[in-house]
Amino acid sequence: MTPALSHVRNWIFDLDNTLYPASANLFALIDARIGQYVQNLLGLDPVAAHKVQKGYFHAHGTTLAGLMAEHGTDPHHYLADVHDVDMSVLEVNAALVEGLARLPGRKLVFTNGDAPYAMKVLDRLGMGETFEAIHDVHATQYRPKPDPLAYQGLCEAYDLDPHTSLFVEDMARNLAPAKAIGMTTVWIDNGSEQAPDVDRSFIDYTTNDLGAWLHSILETSE
Repeated sequence: MTPALSHVRNWIFDLDNTLYPASANLFALIDARIGQYVQNLLGLDPVAAHKVQKGYFHAHGTTLAGLMAEHGTDPHHYLADVHDVDMSVLEVNAALVEGLARLPGRKLVFTNGDAPYAMKVLDRLGMGETFEAIHDVHATQYRPKPDPLAYQGLCEAYDLDPHTSLFVEDMARNLAPAKAIGMTTVWIDNGSEQAPDVDRSFIDYTTNDLGAWLHSILETSE
C-alpha cells in the first residue's frame, strides 16, 4: 500500500458510475424510467416531467427524496419500477475485481439506490462476494447523499472511524460531507458529472479508471 494511504482500514464505494464505467450508460436507462415514473405519477408531459425530476434531484439529493417530500411517494414501489432495467450493458472488469480483492480492511457499498438493485449490479460485475455490506437509501432513512446524516448513519451502523476510511464517488458533491468528517476522498472523473466550476478542494485523489488507480496504490517496491 502506498504510504499516504496506509492508515485506511475502511474502503467505501458508491455504486452507479463508480464500480462500473459511466460509458456503460446503465444509469441512462434508469434516468429514463425515472422520467416516465414522474410523468405517470404527476400527469406531466416529458418536458415538464424532466424539469420536476432534475429539480427534485438538485434540491433533495435524489428525485425519490423530492417525490416523497412533495407527493408521499412509496419508495419501495418507486425503486422497484425505476431499477427494472436490462443489465446486459455491464461487463466484468477483471482488473477492478482483482484490485478490490487485494485491498486490506473492510469494504462497503454506500448508495442512494436500494440493496436489491445493488446486489444485481454487483453480481453482474463479478463483485457479489466482494463487499461486507450495502448501506442503501432505506438505511439512510431516505436522507440520501449528500445529506450529512447519511454519512453519520453509515459510520454508526458499521462502527467506522471516518479518519481511517476512504470514500470513492463519481458525484463530486457527495464527497464534500465525507471530507468534512475526516474521510479520504476519491473522485471518479468519468464524465457522469459535468460541473467544472464547482469547488474541488475536498477531493484528495482524482482518477478516471478506478481499477488502474487501485493497482497503482497497491504497488510495492518488491
